[in-house]
Amino acid sequence: MTPAIHRQERFASVGSTNDVVRGWLAAGEPEICMAVADEQTAGRGRNGRTWTAPPGAGLLLSLGFRPTWLAPDQAWRLAATVSIAMAEAAEAVAGLPAGTIRLKWPNDLVAIDDGVVNKLAGVLGETDGLGTDGPLAVVGIGLNTNWAEADFPPELRSSMTSLRAMRGDRDVDDASILAAFVERLERGTLDLHDGRFAVGSWVDRQVTTGRTIELVDHDGSTREHVAVGVDAETGALRIADSAAEANERPIFVGDIRHVRLAGV
Repeated sequence: MTPAIHRQERFASVGSTNDVVRGWLAAGEPEICMAVADEQTAGRGRNGRTWTAPPGAGLLLSLGFRPTWLAPDQAWRLAATVSIAMAEAAEAVAGLPAGTIRLKWPNDLVAIDDGVVNKLAGVLGETDGLGTDGPLAVVGIGLNTNWAEADFPPELRSSMTSLRAMRGDRDVDDASILAAFVERLERGTLDLHDGRFAVGSWVDRQVTTGRTIELVDHDGSTREHVAVGVDAETGALRIADSAAEANERPIFVGDIRHVRLAGV
């Protein structure tokens, strides 16, 4: 049976769609549930960072899962599947060539413009109780859709983009993107239920692979490495001290605070 969105609600404004969905799951709501908002007043990214967008400028949503059917060490594939579904949906509706939207490990959506990597969407995954009888997973995503480039915050202008900007200042239809996303998400979740994962798309879209990166540790210290690739079994980023060295090793999301592309 195809996993479907069991509950879907849209809000004019909420603090955080992740918090809305987490509350639903805590109250017993079955998977898959989805909250969509025109505006978030307390949207957040990883490690306490904020995620904001003007009302109507982005597609803001969160999804709730009860992944009893997924091995705890593969829970990362939920956020990856959400990211792939949104990348494919955005490309299809915006009329962009397949593969235009890339993934910056672990899951953020980015686009490359004249060699510069710009953030298109932020993704935040949160889990509780993995390995127990009652695991919960919430995946939130904020996609810049109709945010005009002229209105980008000055401090972010050099590092962000939107579908409107990528289309030469032409609007996109958020409702069509949402419908295309849900269709792809339900298909991707069914695959996960059956033990399949879109590993080819996840690997091929990685913009981090082959680049020099800066890893920001939890204490704020920074170290430079080369991103060799990603591990499709564990979701880890494989790094080495330099492109010429064979001391390859994995880095997991919880090991560090942030990944930056060197020079960006």
